Amino acid sequence: MPASTQNTAIDPAAPVLSYGPVVLSVPGRPVDLQLRVTAPATGTGLPVILLSHGHGPSNHLSSLHGYAPLADRWAARGFVVVQPTHLSSRTLSHLVSDAPGAPFFWRARAEDMTHILDRFDALEAAVPGLAGRVDRTRVAVAGHSLGGHTAGLLLGARNADPDTGEAVDLLEPRITAGVLLAAPGRGGGDVLNGPMAEAISFVHSSDFSTMTTPALVVAGDKDDSRHFTDIGPEWHTDPYTLAPGPKTLLTLFGAEHGLGGIAGYDAAETTDENPALVAALGRLVPAYLRTRFDPADHAWRTTSEALLTGPHAVGRADSK
Repeated sequence: MPASTQNTAIDPAAPVLSYGPVVLSVPGRPVDLQLRVTAPATGTGLPVILLSHGHGPSNHLSSLHGYAPLADRWAARGFVVVQPTHLSSRTLSHLVSDAPGAPFFWRARAEDMTHILDRFDALEAAVPGLAGRVDRTRVAVAGHSLGGHTAGLLLGARNADPDTGEAVDLLEPRITAGVLLAAPGRGGGDVLNGPMAEAISFVHSSDFSTMTTPALVVAGDKDDSRHFTDIGPEWHTDPYTLAPGPKTLLTLFGAEHGLGGIAGYDAAETTDENPALVAALGRLVPAYLRTRFDPADHAWRTTSEALLTGPHAVGRADSK
């Protein structure tokens, strides 16, 4: 059943600070890498979430300016959230439309996250009040839609470069957990048969069998992406089904591709507006990561019991 808007209250607002753009110059990148950093106002030993935006029809949600409903909540629960503007962002299309890899820049998106980790000293120094408060041994990646594909590559999934046939391995060992939100599933001509199938040729060779890093795969049970495939919502569960454990699948009841509206507050293209569902993800994802980083922390068990059981459950969880 869809999550009730009455059973999941908005999270209590712990103070957070949001700072951007942080600008990193990357040799060979057509434009500088710009980031937003959102962090708790207080506290030390803060774990990190690298958040990869989707593609989408909006101009600015696919950039450091998007995904505030998640970034705000995750920071309020003790995480430093780093949001790059990938080259695929519509805010950059007038500058990079002719650059190699356009328009999706699937490889460069993953490489952005490696650049961020390489330059984390500069990032910390650039954000007022952040230096010395981050635990760089606890780093996760999260991504929505195309960002979920990006996250999967960093967690060990592979695909072949459609131009060269080269097998591409972008595993980032400094990232020890991940969250895939409405990510693309497997490829192949018998699967990708919608009007967008040719455009995302890099997905045709997706291989989740090498995605060994622990991850939470989040899928909406109404996310029927017919422009890619006619398999139905279960296509988005492939990163769980086809990857080795340890993995957890979080199926959200009534959720479509926007997962209740995670890409932006009151975004017009959200087809399944549900603030309660977004608030639930604001609690479930940090809880999963806390327990993954420290098995003695029972945050996932207590939070999933509160939100995934009983008559008002927002979804269900399966693990392997």
